[in-house]
Amino acid sequence: MTVTSNAILHAIHSRRSVGKVTDQEPPKELIQQMLEAAVTAPNHHHTEPWRFFVLTGDARLGLGDALVKAKLAEEDDPSDLPEAVIEKTREKPLRAPVVIGVAVQPQPGNKIWAVEETCATAAAIQNMLLAGEALGLATMWRTGDPCYSEPVKRYFGLDEGDELLGMIYVGYAESDPKPRSRTPVDQVTIWRDTRE
Repeated sequence: MTVTSNAILHAIHSRRSVGKVTDQEPPKELIQQMLEAAVTAPNHHHTEPWRFFVLTGDARLGLGDALVKAKLAEEDDPSDLPEAVIEKTREKPLRAPVVIGVAVQPQPGNKIWAVEETCATAAAIQNMLLAGEALGLATMWRTGDPCYSEPVKRYFGLDEGDELLGMIYVGYAESDPKPRSRTPVDQVTIWRDTRE
């Protein structure tokens, strides 16, 4: 990693996914700054396809109930699911004091591709994560089967064509995140130069 004094590059290189946070709820103003950073993401035709759902306090419990419904729907026989698993699933949104659901609502139009709408919303999420890092917050972008389940999509009031791209867990880190390693960029890059 290149050490740099540039604030944006520093946030990019230092950002980590943090799974364990304290119970301290970040001020609303900081969450607002994350959201404002999100909506500056590039998007083709300026469709602004992103939608955000900020959950704090007991609002997170409703998401927990939706996660339980999604878990039960996966089972051939829901009655076989141990109560401990149900409770653990219900408590997942309580892992952070703020949870932000991020959905994409693809806009209609002949020249609008759904994949571009999804990419724009993913860029908005990255902006949120980087803003969180710059503001001293810990974040975790959580995805997986629950995001694609009908009970969770219904909880967020999403329509059939909408997609939930994940839930951003936000708080203050319990401890310093561990360093991460990535494949060197030279191993995943091909340079092509017509002058050669």
